[in-house]
Amino acid sequence: MDRRASAAAELERRLGHAFTDRALLDAPLTHASVSDGARHIRHNERLEFLGDRVLNLLAAERLMALHPDEREGELSKRMHGVVSRDACAAVARRLGLPTALRLAGGESKQGGRDNPTILGDACEALLAALYLDAGLDRAAEVFADVWSPELEAVQASGAPNPKSDLQEWAAAQRLPQPSYAVVGRSGPDHAPNFTVELSLGDLVPTQGHGRSRQDAEKEAAQVMLSRETRS
Repeated sequence: MDRRASAAAELERRLGHAFTDRALLDAPLTHASVSDGARHIRHNERLEFLGDRVLNLLAAERLMALHPDEREGELSKRMHGVVSRDACAAVARRLGLPTALRLAGGESKQGGRDNPTILGDACEALLAALYLDAGLDRAAEVFADVWSPELEAVQASGAPNPKSDLQEWAAAQRLPQPSYAVVGRSGPDHAPNFTVELSLGDLVPTQGHGRSRQDAEKEAAQVMLSRETRS
């Protein structure tokens, strides 16, 4: 058994699932660079598209079960810590996915096996493959198991502060600090609804809504943070 096949077998062991359809295991482990335009080679981009949706569904369902009294905004803040690119990359590393990846030589030499975007996309594609191979209930069981460190982290730390997280991210990217402006207010004085627009350098602005200016700012920060760290 070659090294990649051995790594794929170890990945199945850590995942706790042996694939019935072997092609469904191979596809998420194949990066698009391998195909180089060859249509007969199945790579993981289409599965990643599906996996992103499956992951968000499973994470939302799990967080709602863990926090039955939390509002949507609070759940959304926790959600980022579970489904972000870095969270998926961390799961991929624990599963041993980097060794099992099939990459073009150039991509591998450039550090593709440790690239958070490549690992995160492959991890989502793997979740989609599991869903197709065994169904949603089995995918939910595996998710609860292999994503448990991420779920525990958002439990232990409480709901993260997206404004602080965005400030840290912007500083790391050498971007200016975020700027917030109220662009709308509706509703009666005792129950107002604020709309805030967030600007950050040359990035496309985002908007947030909330019953207070602070809540609206947090939502706008979360939207931008989720968008930019998933790209």
